[in-house]
Amino acid sequence: MYQTPEQLIALNKANLEVAMRFAGVALDGAERMIDLQLKAAKSAFTDSIESAKALASVKDMQQLAALKDNLAQPSIEKATAYAKSMYDVATLTQSELNKLVEEQVSDFNKEVVTMLDKIVKTAPAGSEVGIGAIKSAIAAVNASYDNLSKTAKQFTEAAKSNIETAAKQTVSGAKKARK
Repeated sequence: MYQTPEQLIALNKANLEVAMRFAGVALDGAERMIDLQLKAAKSAFTDSIESAKALASVKDMQQLAALKDNLAQPSIEKATAYAKSMYDVATLTQSELNKLVEEQVSDFNKEVVTMLDKIVKTAPAGSEVGIGAIKSAIAAVNASYDNLSKTAKQFTEAAKSNIETAAKQTVSGAKKARK
């Protein structure tokens, strides 16, 4: 099927817009991760200074033992919170990218079905069966894609739940060990 220059220009423009949306989501995710890393680095620097000051003021072994416990717990909690935050940012970015992919797949499928409907109108008699088979194949692929997408979402939710549980157990384990 011949495409006019206007159709090609419109297609290129649409593809460019999609590429820019994908790049925007990826850059937003990278920006959130960098922001999180900078905050964590600043916090770690501040904590290091405070720890160094506290260590410098230690006068005996009992103070050193007490200080060790007081320094370890906040570090474990902050590391756990940092890991969870990084995971949350990655999950959010992945979710946004998945939405874009789903939109593109849906739009592509609509275009293919529309094109097939146009072909049916100009195709020779008897070709409806072949086009119907193609439409059935597209429907089957879409159903498989939907199942795969649902499974991926369930896996993501399960992984998030497991990470949250592990974070809670790590913090509570560190508190128990401190006592």
